[in-house]
Amino acid sequence: MSEPMKCVVLYTPADDVLPKAMEHFPAHSEWADKFVADGTLLMIGTFADVQADGSMAIFTDRAAAEAFVAGDPFVQHGVVVRHELRDWNG
Repeated sequence: MSEPMKCVVLYTPADDVLPKAMEHFPAHSEWADKFVADGTLLMIGTFADVQADGSMAIFTDRAAAEAFVAGDPFVQHGVVVRHELRDWNG
């Protein structure tokens, strides 16, 4: 029996990601904690070079990923300039 499809969110950072991220991180973290608490956010974090490579999050399903992006302060305040959702067989 196969595992259910998960969804990965990839974020492309703004050119000035570090100062913007510092400002909005508390709200972003609080938002992410809600998804962790309900069990739909499995992993989240930046790549080693956040400016060059951005960040990603893994969700239990696409609906949770879409809801997260829609309310994420990083998206709302331009910390990230683009996001991509990919269904994943992980």
